[in-house]
Amino acid sequence: MPFIATEFPGLFVFEPNVFNDSRGYFFESYNEKTCAASGIHMHFVQDNQARSAYGVIRGLHYQLNPQAQTKFIRALSGSILDVVLDIRQGSPTYGKHFSILLSAENKKQLFIPHGFAHGYSVISETAEVFYKCDSFYNKELEAGILYNDASLGIDWQIPVADHIISEKDLKQPAFENCKNNFIFS
Repeated sequence: MPFIATEFPGLFVFEPNVFNDSRGYFFESYNEKTCAASGIHMHFVQDNQARSAYGVIRGLHYQLNPQAQTKFIRALSGSILDVVLDIRQGSPTYGKHFSILLSAENKKQLFIPHGFAHGYSVISETAEVFYKCDSFYNKELEAGILYNDASLGIDWQIPVADHIISEKDLKQPAFENCKNNFIFS
C-alpha cells in the first residue's frame, strides 16, 4: 500500500507508485479506491494551491470544529518542509510535531486528519504547494499557533534571518493559549 502510517494516529505519508520511461513519468496523485483500501474514506470539496519563495513559512494553521479540515498535501515544484502539530486533546502524541520533506522530486504527500495544526517552510528557491480539503474554508473558524513557539521546538530548516512570515502568522497565540476544540477518539 502506498499509505505509510506514522507514530501519530491517523497521520499518513503517501508514496505513490511512479512509472518512469523515456517520455517522463506518470502517477496517480489521488485515487478514492486506493484511499478506501487503506481505511481512508474522504470526500474532498476544495483544492488549494500556493506559490512561495525560499524562506517563507506558512503556519501553523487549522480550522476548528464543526468545519475542521482534513488535508492531503504535496509539492508540485520545489521542496518544502511540511510540519504538523497534534492538537487533539487526549491523543498519545498531543503537543508533538511531525515533519517531512515534500518535493516535486520525491512526490510524497501527507494526509493530515482533523485535529492537526499545519504549516510548511519553503527550502528551495521557490515551491508550489497543492492540497485537497474535505471542508470549505471558513474565516470565522480559522485558528493558528505561533510558528516559532519555543515550547514546540520546531526546526523549520531556514535560518532565522531568512524567515519570511505574514503579519497574521506573527500574531498567532502560543500553543498553550490556542483555540482548540479537538478531542482524540
